[in-house]
Amino acid sequence: MPLFKKQPFALVEKPEDLKPQELVFQIRFTKEIFRSYNEYLKRINFYRKRVWACKATGKGNLTYEEALVSEEKASERIQNIPIEYVALVLRHVQYSMLNLKDLVNSIAAKFQGPFSDGAEIYGRMDGHLHPCKIVKVIEDADKTQYEIEWLGSDDKTSRKELINGDDLTEKNPPFSKRLLKSFIKASTYRSLPWVLHDNLAKKHAISTAPPEELKFKISIQNGLVVCNRKRKRSEIAQNKEIEDTQNTGEARPKKIIVYQRRSKLRSGSSMPEKSANEGNESPETQSIKYPIDDLLVQPTDEDRILVERPSPCRDFDVPMNCVGKLLMVWDFCTSFGRLLNLSPFSLEDFENSICYKEIVPLLIVEASSAFLRLLVKDNRNFSMEIEDKKQRVKITQITWTDYLCDFLEISSSELSTHISTIKRGHYGLLDIHVKLEIFEELIAHVLETNTLREKLDEYIEEQQALAAARRDEALDEGRKRREEKERKKSGEGNHNMPNGSISEEKREKVYSRKKRSSMNSEIEQGSNTSKKNAKKQKVEIDTLLEDGIHPSKREIHRLMKNEIKESIEMRSIEQRKEFLDREIEKRIIRASPLGKDKNYCRYWFFRSNGRIFVESSDSTQWGYYRTKEELDALIGSLNPKGVRERALKKQLQKFYNKICLEIEKRLKEDSVKDIETEEAMVRRSTRVRAPAKEKPEFLKYQNKWKEI
Repeated sequence: MPLFKKQPFALVEKPEDLKPQELVFQIRFTKEIFRSYNEYLKRINFYRKRVWACKATGKGNLTYEEALVSEEKASERIQNIPIEYVALVLRHVQYSMLNLKDLVNSIAAKFQGPFSDGAEIYGRMDGHLHPCKIVKVIEDADKTQYEIEWLGSDDKTSRKELINGDDLTEKNPPFSKRLLKSFIKASTYRSLPWVLHDNLAKKHAISTAPPEELKFKISIQNGLVVCNRKRKRSEIAQNKEIEDTQNTGEARPKKIIVYQRRSKLRSGSSMPEKSANEGNESPETQSIKYPIDDLLVQPTDEDRILVERPSPCRDFDVPMNCVGKLLMVWDFCTSFGRLLNLSPFSLEDFENSICYKEIVPLLIVEASSAFLRLLVKDNRNFSMEIEDKKQRVKITQITWTDYLCDFLEISSSELSTHISTIKRGHYGLLDIHVKLEIFEELIAHVLETNTLREKLDEYIEEQQALAAARRDEALDEGRKRREEKERKKSGEGNHNMPNGSISEEKREKVYSRKKRSSMNSEIEQGSNTSKKNAKKQKVEIDTLLEDGIHPSKREIHRLMKNEIKESIEMRSIEQRKEFLDREIEKRIIRASPLGKDKNYCRYWFFRSNGRIFVESSDSTQWGYYRTKEELDALIGSLNPKGVRERALKKQLQKFYNKICLEIEKRLKEDSVKDIETEEAMVRRSTRVRAPAKEKPEFLKYQNKWKEI
């Protein structure tokens, strides 16, 4: 059993009146049963603290479960001791007053020798062990010496020597000292003196009676050996008082002495009152410190303010297992549209285009063509394959399928089975998951191009420069606040000064103002010179680049930061902050979820779509929230006592205004579209029997960023 403060820790007993159908909480590794969840939680949190020690090895700073595992491993090692040596070791251990190290060394020495003639063992020579063979045993009255022959690598004798028994050791000792140490700890229940467990002593017929020299030092209480403590001064004084009372018949007045800690006496605080049960309070009864793991949080009266979490909408046109791929492809197209020369489009239009089967929508054609153009331009393998087939370099709305088939033939063996369908002009009849997998394959190859990697490096450098400028803004703002605070303090101090010292204070104030103004002028001059130097550095870097000399990243980073500061220095503080935050968000490198809830569901928010998407922990289910009321209900349902929901709530509150703006923008666009459709229906003439159908919105897409 693991030790707590070097003492065995009693487990909770099983309740006697348990019913078969009663629901209880059980700790896995101790099999303790609790009816109350709070008691179960307190006990398991106590077991998780690193305050336990392994009884067999003495290793500390472990959890309860780690100490159990350590004891199991030690018991397995103990079983490796040969049976014929167990009783001999236990007899040496019983009531020994040696410390553990000396006890192990003494037992190991007793099993070392005596050696007989002809035995091949190891001898110590020049501080190292070498193989040798005993030729003759020489026994004197005082000590035993051995005449040995040193053995070479081929077991040939070299020379003879007379050596003491302490310098000899066996080739294969029966057990190691580490194993012996674990065996001693597991076989005893106390040390100094070491006392064996009763069942182990009876099994090997070892006496449990203490020796004569220890009878006055130890005593037996409740079947266990206990050391006799020295009497404390309080006990001596109490006995003396009893003797005086018996002699005089009057009791002396008791003298009360109050002891306090030195730190409390220095601070002057009074001694806190202690309750009767405070000293006996166990560590596991301490209050729970939040946040904890979300699955361990239990509802309490304080959690009544939490609202019910709204169920997300799941009305997707694509199958549920394709929603994640759809979001990934759409987010990549919108994030790197400038690089691909592909104007942005909404998620709804992309979803409808993927699902449309009558014709191939222009949105799909333009998106696929944009990826293929970049691969032809930057992917060497693909461009060489195109040149070998002597195809036309220009990708149009007619030839894009030929390039797509060539790409699938080169890159993917699984998707190449759909080449015949695409060549026959039936791209729209492909399954939705196949279309999305083709886009995924295109994105995977685009990510390997030098063009995209250079763009990502550029985004990273710009992000770092913007973040550095934002840090400088925060530092300047903090410095200004400190100066304002000091100025106010100095103003309050002037009002409280006596009349006799006003003149001196005025002189000091005038001097400080002059000094401050001179410092400010120096700072302004320094800033102006820094701006001039920045412009000079820019010119110098441009000239270096023209000459073929590349400046260091630190110089480029400093130049970019100075340029950003120059461009925003005429704006207000709030405008500068908003500008820097907006520019950092534009440089997207990869999308990350806002956080996770209690059940490990991930929450996503994309800038150009006014919805919060919810992904299940196994990525098989998707949903979304689209109104401000649902967003407020979601934030109100998150329990801050849990680690994950606390972080998620913090992120939602941080981006609350931006999410609400996107939601309002989306709702306005939807309402405008509804009004336009209603007006078109009203304007339509009743004399026309079969009015022409209007094109859906996703079929009206035009790529405005396309290269001409």
